[in-house]
Amino acid sequence: MNDAQLLRYSRHILLDEIGIEGQQKLLAARVLVVGAGGLGSPAAMYLASAGVGRLTLVDDDLVDLTNLQRQIAHTTARVGQPKAESARATLLAINPEIEVLALVERADEARLAELVAAADVVLDCTDNFATRHAVNRACVAAAKPLVSGAVIRFDGQVSVFDPRGGAQPCYSCLFPQDQQFEDVACSTMGVFAPLVGVVGAMQAAEALKLVMGIGQSLAGRLLLLDGLHMEWNSIAIGRNVDCPVCAARDAADAG
Repeated sequence: MNDAQLLRYSRHILLDEIGIEGQQKLLAARVLVVGAGGLGSPAAMYLASAGVGRLTLVDDDLVDLTNLQRQIAHTTARVGQPKAESARATLLAINPEIEVLALVERADEARLAELVAAADVVLDCTDNFATRHAVNRACVAAAKPLVSGAVIRFDGQVSVFDPRGGAQPCYSCLFPQDQQFEDVACSTMGVFAPLVGVVGAMQAAEALKLVMGIGQSLAGRLLLLDGLHMEWNSIAIGRNVDCPVCAARDAADAG
């Protein structure tokens, strides 16, 4: 690191658990953020400010006036612009030393497989089960840790699904992909703005810890936040031995 980087990241370097070695790991890291909206905004901003060397943002949506109540990476002047490009401008304004790739697209299975394989950690900041399951399948196949978050109304949740842990569950163990779950949209149900900041920031924290290999991740645990009463609950998540995603991969690897 040069002198400017030592100064920029000095408050991280002062932490014994991080130090120069941990910060260098962040500078060399490649993180994929799927979704540049309510969750993706704060998550990506903290990843950028922390010095993650290469951030890839994937989102095919445009900035809308209704987004600005909670999607803090965007501005009024950018209404109508692609969210990925708007977020990229914000991240580079925070930290011009990092690399930010903005992909204005809805990634299909093949594309997700390519993007996930090139990343060290993946953040699912999307708002629908189809994409969440597609991201999960790609992460399981590539053995890449996935940090998942969701917020609706006054409720939030966050967890880590790390296929490198062997016996750890994947997203499909918690929400089986062969079951029907109703997607609840912010446009119809509403969302309390600060909660996406809380959950998005926690996703960033988990991603940074995974990159540096410090602390204990949320793998095997689901944190639930009741924003109205500001209460957290932690629920243990078990591995589904019949999961068609992670169990099937283990069976294929064994065969």
